Amino acid sequence: MLPVRGRDDRAARAVRILGTRTAWTSVGDGEFYCPGCGGDRNYQRLTGRRRLTVLGVPVLPRGATGPVVECASCRHHFGTDALDHPTTRRFSGMLRDAVHTIALAVLAAGGTCSRTALETAAAAVRAAGFDGCTEEQLAALVEALAADTGRVFEQPCGAGLTIELHEALDPLAPHLAAAGRESLLLKAARIALADGPYTPAERDALTTIGAALTLRTDDVTRLLAAARTPS
Repeated sequence: MLPVRGRDDRAARAVRILGTRTAWTSVGDGEFYCPGCGGDRNYQRLTGRRRLTVLGVPVLPRGATGPVVECASCRHHFGTDALDHPTTRRFSGMLRDAVHTIALAVLAAGGTCSRTALETAAAAVRAAGFDGCTEEQLAALVEALAADTGRVFEQPCGAGLTIELHEALDPLAPHLAAAGRESLLLKAARIALADGPYTPAERDALTTIGAALTLRTDDVTRLLAAARTPS
């Protein structure tokens, strides 16, 4: 066994003599959701150049590396795809805007805004983060959308409505678990049901919302039926 230890010792000495070192350069900074810390942190975006070292002294270039994202708190390095995950603040804003857009789409599809539907919609929007949202504000927005012939909601499920919903939901859906996406559709369904059974236009709008949330057709059907069942 002694010769084996000798080889191991020589290998260890060689590692100490020869190595690589990376010189990092900051090329940007900002705030991101750190996967290591599990919260919003500042970051630096780094690019690096590797060099072969002899006894710790850089002697030969070994090429570029990175870019990487370094958390200012835990100092761990992550791939730049970590920046694709929204910060907690941005995610809250995306969710709030999504609920607001969904509520307006369902109210507009209903044709007339009943008081119960407005109350249900306003409660959902306030719970999502628009604390000052009132029934009167939502009613005024729906009226303005109906009067603006260039806007989305003049057709119950026209191309404009689809675009508007996708603009609000497409950035959000990849960051929501299936339960979260289903919860958004159920919120929309309860607004539609607040003043009675689904109208064809409401069902059309809800189907569009489900598609924008990347829910399967049979899941949309199941959830719309479940929303009709008293809890």
